Amino acid sequence: MTFGPAELDSRKEFEQFLAENPDIRFVDGITIDICGTLRGKRYPCCDLPKLYEQGLALPYTVYLMNVTGDSCDPCGRGFTDGDPDGTCIPIPGTLVRVPWADQPRAQVLMSMTDSHGMPSMIDPRNIAAHVLKRFDSLGLRPMVAFELEFYLLDKERDLDGRPQLAISSLTGKRETSTQVYGITELDGYSAFFADVEAAGKVQKVPTSVVTSEFSPGQYEINLRHVNDALMAADHCALLRNLVQRVAMCHGMEVTFMAKPFLDLSGNGMHVHMSLLDEHGHNVFDDGSEIGSELLSHAVGGMMDTMSQAMAIFSPHANAFRRFAPNLYVPVTRSWGVNNRSVAFRIPTGEGNSRRFEHRMASADANPYLVLASVLAGVHHGITNKIQPNEPTNENASDNVDPMLPMSWESALECTQSSELVIDYFTKECVDLYCETKRGEMKALMDYVSPREYEWYL
Repeated sequence: MTFGPAELDSRKEFEQFLAENPDIRFVDGITIDICGTLRGKRYPCCDLPKLYEQGLALPYTVYLMNVTGDSCDPCGRGFTDGDPDGTCIPIPGTLVRVPWADQPRAQVLMSMTDSHGMPSMIDPRNIAAHVLKRFDSLGLRPMVAFELEFYLLDKERDLDGRPQLAISSLTGKRETSTQVYGITELDGYSAFFADVEAAGKVQKVPTSVVTSEFSPGQYEINLRHVNDALMAADHCALLRNLVQRVAMCHGMEVTFMAKPFLDLSGNGMHVHMSLLDEHGHNVFDDGSEIGSELLSHAVGGMMDTMSQAMAIFSPHANAFRRFAPNLYVPVTRSWGVNNRSVAFRIPTGEGNSRRFEHRMASADANPYLVLASVLAGVHHGITNKIQPNEPTNENASDNVDPMLPMSWESALECTQSSELVIDYFTKECVDLYCETKRGEMKALMDYVSPREYEWYL
């Protein structure tokens, strides 16, 4: 192979990594499908040069699996077209050790290319990159950070097979009360959170603040802001895997499931975003608490696209269980300063950190597609100077907005018929996503539940 400048940089990267980590035995080439699942292949370390020089051959349909790992042949992709391969190439800067591995192992994040060597739009990361590129003509660069909520669970289920909260090492008991921001609750899992932070450093996942959340056993980890939006989504995708694997090492499980307990809070994925101009100035900052006109236009665009992207923010049936009045989950097209009941919150703070917090997505949504949807709304709002409704400082979550699709089926219909989403994502991407999710919906319904026997037998 003849190396060009980019390939020479890649070769230097893996050669330096191997020199600094001579004990590594295996390397995982990983990519992330539309459900956020990590997929790929494991290589012996001696084949790492081959992985970098030739890439990783994977079927395009590896991205079109539902949560069970099955393919429904969406839009004739899979069984119908012979399931052809594309080539995944390493993403610079993502080659890292896997600290929880039983054998010395590394991983590198990959992105899919087509037969012409171009980014394949079947890869969610490439979809996000495609939308992000629209900001180049505006001379603006998003500064992004994700936050993720999750529950710590016992590995053992209860007598009915349902999940139960983990046992605190401090008290020897399961949490039973909502001690939001409680420090004692964090102390009960201090070794786990310390290992999460340590693993984050090894994997270049910049974890930040940890908090006890609005339900017993529920926690949130914040990620640090970066001025590379794709990297921010990488951090989110890898954090979910990292947290789950570290929990396993501590004899626990973690779930990012949107609503694992009907009577407790759901798990959200919150996206914080500001926009920087070519001089690094935050264009959302005009010295006021509410932010600049560009910030209001960004909010207006996100409001305009909120219903149309609902199937991405809420990617399965359980995700719609999150939405109910007065649960700190947005159920209206609303915004405001320092108000957690709204969909688009403007946090308080120094003007140079003026930003919005997008609060719609469930924690188990695909972070690249969530990012792409948020970026599309922001770009749409700014380029069309869309004005939002009036900001509110009151409770905006006491009634559900009837304009929002609040079922999986209606949300998929809304997303697939959206000309605006199609314009940003391409029609093929939207159709493939929606048809894959419809196949998942059909598989979910192809089951007789215990309640049906209880009610109808």
